[in-house]
Amino acid sequence: MHSSSPRSRGLLAGLALPVVVAFALTGCTATPASSSGASADPSTADAGTHLVEHARGETAVPNNVRRVVVLEPVQLDTTVALGVIPVGAAVLNEAAGVPDYLGDAAADIATVGTVPEPSIEKIAALEPDLILGTESRHSALYDQLSSIAPTVFMATQTDPWTDNVALVARALGDEAGADQLLTDYDDRCAQIAETYDTAGMTAQFVRPRDGILTLYGPTSFAGSTLECTGLTIPDRDWEESISVDISPERVLEAQADLVLVSATDVTDETLVPESIRTNAASFPGLSVVDQSFWITGVGPLGGMTVLDDLDRILAGSK
Repeated sequence: MHSSSPRSRGLLAGLALPVVVAFALTGCTATPASSSGASADPSTADAGTHLVEHARGETAVPNNVRRVVVLEPVQLDTTVALGVIPVGAAVLNEAAGVPDYLGDAAADIATVGTVPEPSIEKIAALEPDLILGTESRHSALYDQLSSIAPTVFMATQTDPWTDNVALVARALGDEAGADQLLTDYDDRCAQIAETYDTAGMTAQFVRPRDGILTLYGPTSFAGSTLECTGLTIPDRDWEESISVDISPERVLEAQADLVLVSATDVTDETLVPESIRTNAASFPGLSVVDQSFWITGVGPLGGMTVLDDLDRILAGSK
């Protein structure tokens, strides 16, 4: 049976963090985070807010959030998974819009610019009651965003994605919901590991871009999902990052029993880098996978979609 990974244990620890309730707090201004926390008080039920610790301090968030704007893929995925459909979302590509894998429920979400460059004007026009962003990407916008609505920032998009899911859940006041979603994810991982006896198999996820090959490590969304199923990403120096870039001349460093190459169109073989196509004999276990969820599908729904795809690929290789 698939054992609990450090990722899973970190998740459960994150989900165990209390949602600290504000004492007689009705404003939305963030204050410096306190390491000592605070205890629940009956008056907070009347105030209708709860205090959420995050990368910028502490913010009083309405208990019944209705109009959320999200600026990161993991925030978009998690809010939809928890049944809170955002009124607005920053996307990686405005032409592509909200990823299709999120389904019909997300089809009408308005876009508010790109993840790196969200539009303050578009966000304000949606009159949100909660904004979720990221310190590493949106730090310069925090004051403007928090003047529009209570704003909660995760530290960085490169943190373990399950930790960021837990933060979103605390902001929405639904930690139990996130706990169940991620338990289901871990159970699905274990099922795949047992079905395909993945112990000892290596896997590598490769993203071609700008003439280089990006290899994703164990702490990335794709990499952690592969390892959750018992597959092993070959050892290398990940340079304290979720990924490393290699030149086409070093393509053989991407070898593994299972090699997954992302593409915007899985039916277009020309999107597989020439360096891999010309070394086809070195990549017998190659599969092309959909970038829209392997790259941008960070979160519980994206994780399950990736696992379904991986199940299909492993079934076809038997």
